[in-house]
Amino acid sequence: MPGARCDRPHRLRMPAGADILEVLPALRTMLAGTGPLLVPVAPTDPADPYEATATPYLRDIPGVAVGTSGSTGTPKRAVLPTAALHASIEATHARLGGPAPWLLLLPGHHIAGLQVILRSLAAGEEPILAPAGLTTEAAITTLAGALARTPRWYTAVVPAQLPPLLEDPVAAATLRRCAAVLCGGAAVNADLRRRAEAAEIRLIATYGMSETAGGCVYDGTPLDGVTAEVTDGRIRLGGPTIAAGYLDDPARSAAVFTREPGGAAWFTTDDLGALDVYGRLSVHGRRDDVIITGGYKVHPAVVEAALAAILPTGTQVAVAGVPDPRWGHLVAAAVVLPQVHPEDLRQRLAQTLPRYAVPRRIAVVAALPLIGPGKVDRIALSALLAAADP
Repeated sequence: MPGARCDRPHRLRMPAGADILEVLPALRTMLAGTGPLLVPVAPTDPADPYEATATPYLRDIPGVAVGTSGSTGTPKRAVLPTAALHASIEATHARLGGPAPWLLLLPGHHIAGLQVILRSLAAGEEPILAPAGLTTEAAITTLAGALARTPRWYTAVVPAQLPPLLEDPVAAATLRRCAAVLCGGAAVNADLRRRAEAAEIRLIATYGMSETAGGCVYDGTPLDGVTAEVTDGRIRLGGPTIAAGYLDDPARSAAVFTREPGGAAWFTTDDLGALDVYGRLSVHGRRDDVIITGGYKVHPAVVEAALAAILPTGTQVAVAGVPDPRWGHLVAAAVVLPQVHPEDLRQRLAQTLPRYAVPRRIAVVAALPLIGPGKVDRIALSALLAAADP
C-alpha cells in the first residue's frame, strides 16, 4: 500500500536520560496523526539511509518506522501507522486497568521503550525517567520522589534487567508498588517468574515484536482485538496493531503481511508455538533457531529451561547449534557463570532431556551476545560456541 507522495522520513534521535524530553513534541504531533513518518534511531546512529533515491514505499503514512531486532537477515523497519499505535496503547491500558504514566527503563528507539513513552503521552503524562544506576540507594530515593506524584504507574523491562533489580531490596520494593511490570523481548523462564511472584511483583510476560506494535499477547492471552493462530507450527498474529509493512521494502512486506477482504491485517512471524484448548499461546522459539542434530529437532528454549532449573538462580544461559560434519549440528550452550563443570551439567541434564538434546559442548562466557534489548544474537552465539574451547 505505497502512498501517493514519496516523502523523506524524518530521523528522530532518541537520547538517553532527561534529554528524551526533547523528542516529546514530535511524538505528540505524530500521535495526533500529522507530521512526517518518524524513524526513531539510537543517539549514536550516524547513518541516514533515507535518501531520495531509495525505493519509496510506505513513506507518507503518519506514524513510526521502528527497527526490528531479529537475529537473522538484513535489519528492517516496520511502519506502524498512528491507528496501529493507538490500538496497541488502548488495548494495553484496557488490559492493565486504565491509562497511567509509565516508568522508562528501556532504550527509546526500540519498540518496547518507544511504547512506554507513547503510552505515557496517551495518558496525558510525560514518561517517568529513571536515574542512572537504578539499584543504588540514591537513585531509588530520587525515583521514589518522582513516583510519589502518581498513585498508579506501569513499567516495561526485558528479562535480563530483572535479576539485579530483584536482588536489591529497595529496587524490588519499588517494583512492588508498580501496577504492572511488562516483561518481553525474550522468554521469561519459570525461575524468574517465581522470583518475581515471591517479591509480590505483578509480572506479565508479553509476546510481540516491532511488526505488532510491541507486545500484543499477555501471559499467553491476546489483547482485545488481537488474534493468534498457529499454522503448521508457525505463529500468525492479526488485528489492528499490525504494521502496514516494511519501509522501502515491498517484496519482504508482501511475504509476511496480508490483509483479508474485510480489512483484517495479519503478520506471519518466524516463531513456532502452540495454542491450548483455552486459546492460550505458548511460544517455542524461532523457526531458524531450531537445531537439527542427527535428524532430531531440538528447540533451544527447552534446553535453556532445563539448564536454568539446575543452575543458580539468575544465571544467564543460551543455546545454539554449532555446525558439525557428522551430525549436521551439535547442541551447544553458553553459561555466564565462572564455576561450571560441563560434564556434571551434562549428566544432570540427561535426567530430564532426551540424549540428543543434551549439549555436547558447554562453554563459560563473560557475557551473552545480544541484538536488541535483552535478545540473544543466535548467529553470534553459534560462532562464539564454535570457537570456544570445548
